[in-house]
Amino acid sequence: MEPLAISHAGGEFTDLAREVLGDFWRISNNRVRRVDNRTRRDRVLRRNKAFAEQMPVITDAYLAWSLARRKEGFFERLEREDLDSGSDYGQWPISVIDVFYAEKVNLRILPTDATISTALVRQGLMPCSPISPTVGITTEALDLYRVAHLRSPQLSIQAFVKTMCDLHGVGFHRHLSRQFSIAFDLYLQVRRSVAAMVAESLRRDSPDWRLKHACPACTYTLTDEPQLTFSLLYAMDGNDSLKRVLRRSLDTDDSLSTSSELPTGQQLASDRYLSRTFVDQFARDSTTAGDEDVHLENTCEGRWKNMDDTKTKKAWGIYDETGIFVAVCRHGFSLLVADMVQSGELAKYPLAVVSKLLDVFGSNLGGGYDIGCQFKTTLDNSSLGPLARSMHHTCLVGAFHGHAHRRLCQLFSLTTYIKGLGLEDLETCERTFSKSNSLASALRYASVFHRQQSIDTYFEHNDDFEVYANLSDFLYNNYKQALDVLNDGDATLPNLMRDLKVTDKTVFEHWLEEEKVYLQGLTREPEVETLHMEYWQRLVSLTASEETLDAAITAFQGSSHLEAAPYDVQAKNTRNAESARRHALEDHERYLKLVQALECRLEIEKRWTPHDAEWQRVGRLVANRKYQRALDRLEGLIVARIFELTRMNRAGTGYKLRKHIAKALQTRSVAIRTALNTYNAIAGSMHPPRRTLKWDEVVEYAFLADFDLLRDTRADVSRHPWSSAAARSAMDLHFKMCRAREEIERLDTEVRRLVTYIRDEERYLRECENQLKDTSPALAHQIAIHRNTRGRFNSRHLKRLYDISKLPGFSGTLTPGVSADTSPGESASVANAQIPTQMLVAPLPVDHTASPLDVDTQDDLDDEEEEDEVVEQASRSLHDVLLIADDFSHLGIHDDAEEE
Repeated sequence: MEPLAISHAGGEFTDLAREVLGDFWRISNNRVRRVDNRTRRDRVLRRNKAFAEQMPVITDAYLAWSLARRKEGFFERLEREDLDSGSDYGQWPISVIDVFYAEKVNLRILPTDATISTALVRQGLMPCSPISPTVGITTEALDLYRVAHLRSPQLSIQAFVKTMCDLHGVGFHRHLSRQFSIAFDLYLQVRRSVAAMVAESLRRDSPDWRLKHACPACTYTLTDEPQLTFSLLYAMDGNDSLKRVLRRSLDTDDSLSTSSELPTGQQLASDRYLSRTFVDQFARDSTTAGDEDVHLENTCEGRWKNMDDTKTKKAWGIYDETGIFVAVCRHGFSLLVADMVQSGELAKYPLAVVSKLLDVFGSNLGGGYDIGCQFKTTLDNSSLGPLARSMHHTCLVGAFHGHAHRRLCQLFSLTTYIKGLGLEDLETCERTFSKSNSLASALRYASVFHRQQSIDTYFEHNDDFEVYANLSDFLYNNYKQALDVLNDGDATLPNLMRDLKVTDKTVFEHWLEEEKVYLQGLTREPEVETLHMEYWQRLVSLTASEETLDAAITAFQGSSHLEAAPYDVQAKNTRNAESARRHALEDHERYLKLVQALECRLEIEKRWTPHDAEWQRVGRLVANRKYQRALDRLEGLIVARIFELTRMNRAGTGYKLRKHIAKALQTRSVAIRTALNTYNAIAGSMHPPRRTLKWDEVVEYAFLADFDLLRDTRADVSRHPWSSAAARSAMDLHFKMCRAREEIERLDTEVRRLVTYIRDEERYLRECENQLKDTSPALAHQIAIHRNTRGRFNSRHLKRLYDISKLPGFSGTLTPGVSADTSPGESASVANAQIPTQMLVAPLPVDHTASPLDVDTQDDLDDEEEEDEVVEQASRSLHDVLLIADDFSHLGIHDDAEEE
């Protein structure tokens, strides 16, 4: 087998895809009839359009069923209705599929039923066809799958349908999965329609209402609360687990088509998702944000996979959506989601998120991002830069990722050293992804619509039933952690300060600033020295150019005195000599201008000569320059390694964080070895030779005081008081205690916000429900369901908040406050429920004669399902080949690196 050549340009899998898909089509010819996509496309489009036209009346029927249903199953209700049956109704034969039963029955069609589908929905069935359904799935069965799938996303529709077949005692057929999928899509669409009606009734249908009220602890501000440094703390990050394979097929000439995705006419309406159009507005910013400046300012570039797009480029021919980019608040509520489309984690995704959050939440936002150091420069140089600066947006680096960044970056961006941040680690995205990754297997081969629908539904359910349910536990655990930090610090820090002979805690602030200045000094040479050395080098180049010019003139003059050579040879030699003389003259003039410019800049009145003291002094600086640079590089790496070793061995550091830091140290060790080899080579060439070091000697250094080499640098870092292990331990403990006090201040505010929100929200929803009980009982019932979604956890929250108030050191209050916002729809506003427009306007009559819809036969549905299985199997093989090829690619890269 020949190896697959992998480039960095992308698209090298096209030929491979053609071969694999060709093999699958050849195999499938013996298994399955190949479907005409145009026929299937038309059939799917007509089906979805027919359902969409009936959606208003189907929604009304669902509201009626939801209000009338009792604690009984479908067949119990059917039997009871038969006993109460009258004469003014028709009948419709249909096969009813429930979880434990399947039976063919005759359902009643009332004169008030607008369509056959509405009659089925009113009686608790979701039809599998919009016009003349022959099969209906009970709403209870669909809701059971919805909840089970949200709790365990690995549960596919096919697995659930097979489970039902086992319970029914029948064999599984492919068309059953397709029928269930059609009914399930309809059910979710009805639920979204009902949710929209409830939002309109509660006056909560304004743009971005969900985002503005995503988290009670973050967004439910009170009138008399203290001003927080950060009005909202959020984290954002990309995740490539939820990628989706781009479906492809073969054209008639066996060439690979662009896409075999069938348009379904379905579009997800969600304010959680940022559209591709909105995100692409910032594509230009992500490519023109000053790449050279970013490279110079960001010393952490290349240290993270999401800063390197080469891996993703190879997959562009396989995947359409290569993952998602999300933003979550510090408590875990989802704020925004964007699809990463045929790209890696480009800057346009975080730029789009920041733009939306600034527009909705305003000033003083703090955003954590694992490459926040680089993104800060990108944001400043983008079109959002002026707005972000005026609104005091702060780019931060999460605690988990931050410890693998360079030390200088940590001092400016790490959570430990940011005033007002509290104990927040800004790593909420990692915890979010650890749960959402369970969606990956179900979404890898889904359609565009079904993938987005699953992601949006998952985050909605996670917010309501996981994040909100655990909100009070979050507040309790953080409060207890902050109190423990302060108690331990009060017992330990005074002893450390006494040993260090430090009497004032403000010294730690000065030490932090000194360390910043010191590390910044290692990244660049003194400006005056640099200019002097540049001037010296230009003088040397000017002298060399004068010698070259003299030699060229002599050679040109001598070329005219050649006697023995033929004329054509003499002419050629003369032309060559003239060219050499002209080039030497141009070089001399260029160097002369550079020297003159530097003399003006340095205000040098007399040009240096080799006999001048300044010439000799700067000459020694130039000779020492390479040695000094190698030494600075080695010192910076050793300092960072020692500080991170100190962090890794510190008590309280979790296993995952120690493992993460160990990987970073392993990467840094490679850089130290390279820097050490460079230093030893230069040190040996110095006059007199400088001391060289061995690898075993360097890696054993654990404290700066043990590193004698540092005393040979421009500044001896071991003489600084903050460089000792004891001083660093005291300094970090001091800053951790500062953050703990800030955390308590924020938690006191969030605890009172939650108490007030629970009181106001319960009152508002109950009053709206009571206002609608007489005029629209079905809608009032839906508001009651909506109230119970989160309301079921409120008693638990109140108990947990009471536990917080009993913690020794609690400084807040459980007395509810007054909301700062009382506009219509707010929890603290006066309840004024309204009837949605859809319920006030009579639905338009449904006319299907204009677009006749053939009944979906079992053969049609079998073909659809089997065709999808073939394409999925081919795509899965391509995905496996991609992973193997990428592994070999990485091995090749590593081999090349070792050879270098």
